[in-house]
Amino acid sequence: MESVNPATGETLETYDDHTDEEVDRALDRAMETFEEWRERPINERQVLLSRAAEVLRENEEEYAELMTEEMGKPITGARAEVEKCAWVCDYYAERADEFLADEVLGSEPESRSLVSYEPLGAVLAVMPWNFPFWQVFRFAAPHLTAGNVGLLKHASNVPGCARAIEEVFSEAGYPEGVFTTLLVGSDTVEDVIRDDRLAAVTLTGSEGAGRAVAETAGSEVKKSVLELGGSDPFVVLDDADVEAAAETGAQARTINSGQSCIAAKRFIVHEAVYDEFVERFTEEMESLSMGDPMDENTDIGPQAREDLVEDVHEQVEGSVEAGAELAVGGELPDEEGNFYPPTVLTEVPRDAPAATEEVFGPAAAVFRVESEGEAIEVANDTDFGLGASIWTEDVERGERLARRVEAGCVFVNELVKSDPRIPFGGVKNSGYGRELAEKGIHEFVNEKTVWVQSPEGPDDVATE
Repeated sequence: MESVNPATGETLETYDDHTDEEVDRALDRAMETFEEWRERPINERQVLLSRAAEVLRENEEEYAELMTEEMGKPITGARAEVEKCAWVCDYYAERADEFLADEVLGSEPESRSLVSYEPLGAVLAVMPWNFPFWQVFRFAAPHLTAGNVGLLKHASNVPGCARAIEEVFSEAGYPEGVFTTLLVGSDTVEDVIRDDRLAAVTLTGSEGAGRAVAETAGSEVKKSVLELGGSDPFVVLDDADVEAAAETGAQARTINSGQSCIAAKRFIVHEAVYDEFVERFTEEMESLSMGDPMDENTDIGPQAREDLVEDVHEQVEGSVEAGAELAVGGELPDEEGNFYPPTVLTEVPRDAPAATEEVFGPAAAVFRVESEGEAIEVANDTDFGLGASIWTEDVERGERLARRVEAGCVFVNELVKSDPRIPFGGVKNSGYGRELAEKGIHEFVNEKTVWVQSPEGPDDVATE
């Protein structure tokens, strides 16, 4: 398994894959550790999570540079990612006990009933390369604190990040076996899911990978959570602040160099403000600097792999062939590294690749619509349903339309983002289940009903 710098093509380090025997030992160790870890008082688990946040902050520059070297993330974004990981640790360190406290219910006289939240066991996390620390910590922070143990199968192009994350938990004082990195290929995932020692699985990644994991987990009757792709609409209505929408829209499309599931990808603009938006939006995209991701002034770094550049370029060319107009970008740079320039396609037909596929790179597709009704129709005209953004000066209108958009989250006058305090996840082919907030920590627990009847209580209660 190789770690390759996408900005230079340099091989940074080579790692040996774990053998089947090593994976087997890791599963054994996880189960042994789980029996002790689940009994550890939750306040002790929260203290360890607080310590993990400290380790992240103490080593912020080291981890940020590792992300930048290994997958090309601009260094300022990499630092922000480390801090966000520390934030999610802080959040659950403060609130996990509240979220997992017994929920007392009403029941018969002379009885007590409650819901107890108990850990499931070993959970496999299959994680992507685009946010190599954040995607893992938003899984690990809640679910390890809930008493589960975690096994990480990270993307094969970020093995250094995978190892570093395991070291964070080790340095924070977590017992061996609570969090384990498995350096294995995707062909090992099915066997691990089917193993009796594994209780559940979560995946963030492509639709194809999600379908495969869901099929395997379903056949084993094991809980799964999937966060898959997105083709997020960014709707600009006739009463929107066009300047603000264009500025934020460029940021929303190119965050992480355009490699984000919740990046704005389809810009759906009312014809009354279409020309003004395209002009301002194109200017914003043109102003972004592309280059060395270690340079703090760089906005757009390289794409993580060479094949990803080819995929984006094919989608852009296919959309132009279908009738879209190229406003800026769209040409492969003649320079070293996996770079693709900020690109704007306008007047995009609804059957063009940029309309029907997820474009995972800094290329935006702009659509013209005649009404808010058509805007919502185009927004929902996708197999995905992860996030959406609506821009309007009328916040009541924005909330009303937000309820009509088929997505797991809708932001009005703001770009789509994940936040430890609010649930995150999708619908349709963007997956199922929720991460973060209280709902996220409940995904991998047994919501056990406990009914305690007094010996003196009634004995003639009807049962199901």
